[in-house]
Amino acid sequence: MLSILVGHSYFLRLDAKQAERAKPYPPLATLHVAASLRESGHAVALFDAMLAPDLTDYRKKLAACAPEVVVLYEDNFNFLTKMCLAAMREACCAMIAAARESGARVIVAGSDATDAPDAYLRAGADVALLGEGLGTLAALVQRLVADIHAEPARLTAELTGLAYLEDGQVRRIAEVRAPALPAHPELPAWDLVDVESYRAVWMKAHGYFSLNVHASRGCPFRCNWCAKPIWGNQYAQRSAEAVAAEFAHLKREFHPDHIWFADDIFGFRPTWITRFTQRVRAEEAFTPFTIQIRADLTSDAMARALREAGCVEAWIGAESGSQRILDAMNKGTTVTQILVARARLRAHGIRVGFFIQLGYLGEELEDILATRELLEVACPDDVGVSVAYPLPGTKFFEQVKGQFQDGKTHWHDSGDLAMMFRGTYSSDFYRAIRNLLHEQVSVGQLDHTHQRTRYREARRSLARRWAALQSRESSYRVAPRA
Repeated sequence: MLSILVGHSYFLRLDAKQAERAKPYPPLATLHVAASLRESGHAVALFDAMLAPDLTDYRKKLAACAPEVVVLYEDNFNFLTKMCLAAMREACCAMIAAARESGARVIVAGSDATDAPDAYLRAGADVALLGEGLGTLAALVQRLVADIHAEPARLTAELTGLAYLEDGQVRRIAEVRAPALPAHPELPAWDLVDVESYRAVWMKAHGYFSLNVHASRGCPFRCNWCAKPIWGNQYAQRSAEAVAAEFAHLKREFHPDHIWFADDIFGFRPTWITRFTQRVRAEEAFTPFTIQIRADLTSDAMARALREAGCVEAWIGAESGSQRILDAMNKGTTVTQILVARARLRAHGIRVGFFIQLGYLGEELEDILATRELLEVACPDDVGVSVAYPLPGTKFFEQVKGQFQDGKTHWHDSGDLAMMFRGTYSSDFYRAIRNLLHEQVSVGQLDHTHQRTRYREARRSLARRWAALQSRESSYRVAPRA
C-alpha cells in the first residue's frame, strides 16, 4: 500500500472577497477522496489549504509524511472552483512543484485541470484527471502500488478520463461516454479536518458555526453559461437516510449551529425531503440549513417540506429580471416563477437570496432596469451579484471566445468582477450596477413602519444615484469592434 497526501489548492487568503466574507467550509470532495483511498488500505494524510496562511504548512506536511503520491483534488462542491481562479491555479502549480521536489508522484483533479490540464502537467503533475475521475484515480493508484516509478504513458495505458505529457505534448484521453457517477464513501474523512479552526473563524465573524453536507451531485438542466466539467448533465442523489445519518454524525461529533447544503439543486422532490425530515427527527439531528433551489421546482408542497425539514434560507438562481435574457441563457425559468417561488418560500418563513448575473450577451439597459424592478417587487432578503463569466465547455464560451479582451480568460479572485469579453458595457459600469442592486435589497429590508423616514430618505438617495448612472450610461458603452 502507498503513503498518500491528499490536498487541494483553495487558499482562502488568496481570495480577498471570500476572506472578508469569512464563511469557509471544509473541502467535501477532497475529504471523500481521502476516505475512499483510506478504505482501500492506503496510509492517507490531508493538507487542507482553506485556512492555511501560505505554502509553509504544506511543505512541512510533505517533509513529515514523505508521501509516495500526492493527490491534489479540488473540492467540486465549492462553486468557486468552477471559476478556475488564476490565484488558485498558481497555488496548485507551486504545490505540484514542491511535491515533485520531495520525490512524490502527483495526480491533479478539478474543474480547471479538466479544462486546461496543460498548466498542471507542465508544472510537474504526472496525470490530470478529467471530470470527477474517481474510477480512474483508483486504477492509477493500483498501478502505482505495482510500480511507483512507472512512466506516465505506461501508468495510464488503456485508461480514459485523463491527460498526461508525452514527448512534450499533452495527450488527452476523454471518456467515450460519461460513466454513471460512482458512489462516494458514506462519510467524508471528517477526522482528518481541523474542525475547530473552522469553528473559530465562524464564531469570530458571525457568532455561529456552520458545516457543509451534500445530498446530490450534478445538475440535469442546461443553462448556456453553466460549466459542468466534473459531472456533466448527470444528477445523482444520495438516499435521504444516508444524508440524515451524516447530519446525525456531524451533530454528535461537531455540534454545528447550521448546515450548508452544497448541492447545485437540493432535494428535487418533496417526497425525498419528507423522508429526510423523518429520519433527521428520528436521529434527533435537527439542524437549521441553507440550500440552493430552482424557481420552477419551488412548489407550495416543496416550500412546506423544506420548512418542516429545517430549511431557514434558500438561494434561487434568478439571474435576471428580463425574460429576454433568461431565454437567451436557456435558463428554463420565467420571471413569474421567480416571483411565485419567492412568495411561497416567504409564506413558510424561509429567507430567500437571489443570484443575479449582469452583462450576459446582448443585455441592454432596459434588461438591467428589469432586474432592478424584479428586486424591488420580490424584495429578497439577500442578493449575490456577478457578471457573466464565460467558461470552457459552455455554449456561452463558444459564442464569445473570439472577443476576449487583453488576453484575460480567468478572474484572479472572486472579487475581480471584470468583463472578459466585449459586452455591452465596461466592467466599471457593472460594478456600479452591482453596488446599486445590493443597496436596492438593503433598502427593501428596512421596516416601513418603524423606519419610515429612513426608508423614504434611502429610497430618494438610491433613485438619485440610479438616475445619475443612467444619465452617463452611454459613456460606459464598449465600442463595437471595427
